[in-house]
Amino acid sequence: MRILIALMTLFALPAHALELNGAFKQGGLVIGQTVHGARVTLDDEAVDVAANGAFVIGFGRDAKAQAVLKVMEPGGKVDERTLTIAKQTYKIQRIDGLPARKVAPKPEDVARIKADNSKIWGVRGSLSTDARFLSGFQWPVTGPISGVFGSQRILNGKPKSPHNGVDVAAPTGSIIAAPADGVVALVASDMFYTGKTVMIDHGLGLTTVYAHMDSIAVVEGQVLAQGDAIGTVGKTGRVTGPHLHWGMTWKSVHLDPMLATGAMPK
Repeated sequence: MRILIALMTLFALPAHALELNGAFKQGGLVIGQTVHGARVTLDDEAVDVAANGAFVIGFGRDAKAQAVLKVMEPGGKVDERTLTIAKQTYKIQRIDGLPARKVAPKPEDVARIKADNSKIWGVRGSLSTDARFLSGFQWPVTGPISGVFGSQRILNGKPKSPHNGVDVAAPTGSIIAAPADGVVALVASDMFYTGKTVMIDHGLGLTTVYAHMDSIAVVEGQVLAQGDAIGTVGKTGRVTGPHLHWGMTWKSVHLDPMLATGAMPK
């Protein structure tokens, strides 16, 4: 909601202005606004800009302490800013009792996992030009937070990759609502790790993913408004109980959804 409130000021900018709103932290999402036709780079990498001058950037789990944002306006003016990125502290989470095949997949599972990953990264590599993220973000489901972004998971005693999202514990069948405007980019009925899975494209490389669902209520290409139902909470894939895994990614950079929404509503 903090981002949503801040966005209300983005379109009242003077002819030469740069507005940035969001979390300047590791895992943080920042939404920017500049003039029509401007070019933007972050650490010399091009950033996609919508026709209205809106853009989005993000900082990964282990982002460096500083990043350089440069905005080049059509008239030649250049606005260069050094952004300070706050360091986060991450938790270590141990989960035991998982089926061995889910922790250390057998050779026959590897091809399936690679195919799943190919579908996911295919979506993340396809950029829509609509800045649908300007709706702001809200929680897709409410409940106790059972897994946080960036935590190091140790599964059956084996260290795994850091957790790239937020887990929300909720009863099977709980409605999952679209947290922001977007377009359904992927519907998968049975991924090896994530079970029933949906991905939403919010524009300019910003996507969200919903995993372990019990049922899916959308189809690929469907346009969503914030609050639309996309399915229900379940326990498909690699899980120990019903919950929603909610992930957020800007291009190939995993972000912390909690920094985009604020605290879980009581």
